[in-house]
Amino acid sequence: MPPKAKISKEMILDTVLDITRQAGFDAVNARSIADKLQCSTRPIFTCYKNMDELKCEFLDFAFEFYNQYVADYRASVNTDSCLILPLSYIAFARDETNLFKLLFINDMDLDMTEAKDFYKEVGNEEKAKIFSDSIGVEWERGKAIFLDLFLYTHGIAVLTATGKLTFDRNNVEKMLKNLLSAFIKQEKPDWEFFA
Repeated sequence: MPPKAKISKEMILDTVLDITRQAGFDAVNARSIADKLQCSTRPIFTCYKNMDELKCEFLDFAFEFYNQYVADYRASVNTDSCLILPLSYIAFARDETNLFKLLFINDMDLDMTEAKDFYKEVGNEEKAKIFSDSIGVEWERGKAIFLDLFLYTHGIAVLTATGKLTFDRNNVEKMLKNLLSAFIKQEKPDWEFFA
């Protein structure tokens, strides 16, 4: 009889991803993972001390899945570069609802007492810098516009993920363009979208 395949962390994380995508993270537990992998729960606790450690590692894994989603979206959609992040964020909320809820509603690692706290989250300043450069406005003003764009986009994405609203990409793109145009034209009256 051949030896059983060794259960790896990657296999466990892939399984947690599958369960979360299908049923939500609340459906993830040692038994549901073991059932999907067709093994006992022992290999899970050989790889991880407990479910909290697994969840912590899975959140990083799921965020990488989201980053790949954004990269794939960027490669497949022809639109102005300043719209890629908001459009992909809303599309992710629609296409990967359970992952969106986990990453950006339930376990969102953003503690905003004031609006400026948005920039305490790792990566947001860098994204705002790229955004500011792409629209050609001064850094501090670009940061303010990027934050407004995030808040607007997050609202649409949450409404999408919770099934309260349904938008097609063209309507969402038009809404985002209208919002951005209003903000950017305050700084650069002749500014226009390129795509």
